[in-house]
Amino acid sequence: MNANVTRAFKLTIAYDGTDYSGWQVQPNQPTIQGHLQNALKRLTGHEIKVIGSGRTDAGVHAHAQVASCNLGWRDSPQHLLRALNTQLPESIVVTASQEACPGFHAIRDATGKRYRYQLQIGGVRDAFDYRYHWHLHGELDLDQMRLAAQRLIGEHDFKSFQATGADRKTTVRNIRACDLFFSTMTDDHACHLSIEVEADGFLYNMVRNIVGTLIEVGRGKQTVEWIDQVLVARDRDAAGPTAPACGLFLLRVDYPDTVLKSHE
Repeated sequence: MNANVTRAFKLTIAYDGTDYSGWQVQPNQPTIQGHLQNALKRLTGHEIKVIGSGRTDAGVHAHAQVASCNLGWRDSPQHLLRALNTQLPESIVVTASQEACPGFHAIRDATGKRYRYQLQIGGVRDAFDYRYHWHLHGELDLDQMRLAAQRLIGEHDFKSFQATGADRKTTVRNIRACDLFFSTMTDDHACHLSIEVEADGFLYNMVRNIVGTLIEVGRGKQTVEWIDQVLVARDRDAAGPTAPACGLFLLRVDYPDTVLKSHE
């Protein structure tokens, strides 16, 4: 294949965001996008723009972030994956490379996303897992949290859950699922709690603000019905605190099958 022919690629990337200043390129700061673009430049000799499905914040992780890019690449998508991984730090891995249809755009073509937020409740802080969990002490009422989570499902104006600094044309989103998963650890006084949120799109810090709000209900500081008041308020100050970045993972990004070339 002619190396001068530009091809579109859909890249799936996993990363530990602990040591990075988020996805987006920033001057004199290590970022996921920056490392990917530098790797592509070393491979191709050209400046290649990599567009991520979303700008994860500093300290946020991903199991399956998706990015789009266009480059003159004459070998297979699998060869691109292997070549990129030789140029990336160990905490960033391209897990899939697929040829996409011309015009594929990681943001515009996305139809939904799912995030997971991880917490450790009680016990002693783990020397390794603390990088991936928000450690809380004291009991939580999971039944009340589940009831509160159900009130978020559906199409609502989530302005109360949007942090300042990234205004959108509309703050209306459709949450398709808000699930809680509980597991007991080997320590009888500790457990893991995961909160997974799936929607057609997310506002800035929306998941972390939802988690902080559900924790207020779990601690008994607020009632289940309070969630309705938060939604109606359309005011960030009405909701709970923002959960720390360390516990948040982008699990997946959804796209229609039509974004890939037919031979993929």
